[in-house]
Amino acid sequence: MQLVLFFIFGGLCAAAALNLLLTRHPINSALSLIVVMTSLAVLYLTLGAEFLAAAQVIVYSGAIMVLFTFVIMLLNAGEEVRTRGSRAAYLVGVPGVAALFSLLTFVFLSQGNHLGKSTLANPATLYDLSAVLFRDLLLPFEVTSVLILIAILGAVALARKEH
Repeated sequence: MQLVLFFIFGGLCAAAALNLLLTRHPINSALSLIVVMTSLAVLYLTLGAEFLAAAQVIVYSGAIMVLFTFVIMLLNAGEEVRTRGSRAAYLVGVPGVAALFSLLTFVFLSQGNHLGKSTLANPATLYDLSAVLFRDLLLPFEVTSVLILIAILGAVALARKEH
């Protein structure tokens, strides 16, 4: 059953990610990103990480994507204009993607039997996770929240109409 759910929601996640990249309207892109985040939450559930799945839905699919959608609507962004892109981007991007794909293929083929195996004797508890997040990683956690606040303020300043 887990394998079936993995293929269904993995395919949905990949299709929504492609739709995110290929659609021209920003609201449709944001909605596609919500589908990606929710599909990832289901994939976390199939892995037995219930807390991560709940956090994914509450924090990312809920709060942050609603914030993104609100900012897009506040800016009244219309359909984006497609350009052909720069020649330099194609000259650097295509070999870069090929190199990254080759590297990931090599890692998965050579270390495939070790991927996904935990080295911990017992799984981490919620207490352990919260201790790491709010004690050891408190500064990056707070810096991220300040950066999100600055982005919101910048979007409001850009959307403000002059009289």
